[in-house]
Amino acid sequence: MLVNLVNHNTPYYVGIKGTGYYLPERVVSNKEMEKYVETTDEWIQKKTGIKERRVANEGEATSDLAYKAALMAVEDAGLTPLDIDLIILNCLCPDHRDPATSCLVQQKLGAFNAAAFDINVGGCPGSVYSINLGSSFITSGACKNVLVIGADVITSMIDWMDRVTCCFFGDGAGAVVLSRVAKAGILGYSMYADGRGYESILVPQGGSRARAENISINIGLKDGATCVDMDGKAVWNFATNAFPESVRNVASDVGIELSDIDIVIPHQANVNIISEGMKKLEIPFEKAFVNIHKYGNTVGASVFIALAEAIREGRIKQGDKVALSAFGAGLAWGATLLEWNAKEDFI
Repeated sequence: MLVNLVNHNTPYYVGIKGTGYYLPERVVSNKEMEKYVETTDEWIQKKTGIKERRVANEGEATSDLAYKAALMAVEDAGLTPLDIDLIILNCLCPDHRDPATSCLVQQKLGAFNAAAFDINVGGCPGSVYSINLGSSFITSGACKNVLVIGADVITSMIDWMDRVTCCFFGDGAGAVVLSRVAKAGILGYSMYADGRGYESILVPQGGSRARAENISINIGLKDGATCVDMDGKAVWNFATNAFPESVRNVASDVGIELSDIDIVIPHQANVNIISEGMKKLEIPFEKAFVNIHKYGNTVGASVFIALAEAIREGRIKQGDKVALSAFGAGLAWGATLLEWNAKEDFI
């Protein structure tokens, strides 16, 4: 476990100055999913809460989604790409194995003053991991503005004949700009990992342990070895505990009552996981922001997309206590607790 609280002796506080998101245009409904796998709209909605998801068009890669979300976030922050000091991209499906896709996003943005690197924390948990990592570059004084992005074309890693996974996921990108602020925005965060659950969510082939003999997408879809494999029951048991635990622990460490949290932005893995987690937190479900019905599980982008939508829908206002929580493969999970800053707070 890694826990960090606001250090009042730190050179700078950090807040979220801008948010952005992008979803591919193509909408795939549950009815369309019935063409690919033995399922029904009723089953999918009951098990997951999903009504439809977005799927990237052919030729649309992770960097394309990431760029559009990042540009919106930079503009929302009132900055230009040249104001960005660092780009952190959390992705499971990079454009290429090498180099880092964040460098391509930097090129597309024209953010040529920024360093850039990718992180991969099992996809879904990476949203919280990356925002917590990015904040450390602000609080240390190393950076003034850090662009954090979660983006994936996860449907490129899905076996569309596997009902356990294909109904759950969708493509998308979300981004935040972290900047120096006069008073604390991010109050604290926690990050956890438990490698004993390593095989609960796994892409078996393609790494040094199980090297792909043929990387053709047809081969991958046929044998499933290059696609996401998930133990649904194990993931449920893990997620319904990890989500509330992460929020409860960081609130306790910061010294805030759970009842003082105004809105919870959880990873959009499954509406039933969110509901169960909110019950365990004893926080009304209405305080959770949920958009999984529109987009499915967009892995590491989901928290950022939900945060951006919540702001634009007026669900978050100055002074609100906001909890972010993400969980997934690794097993890894974590949470971030912040007080929402006004634009004039930023320096």
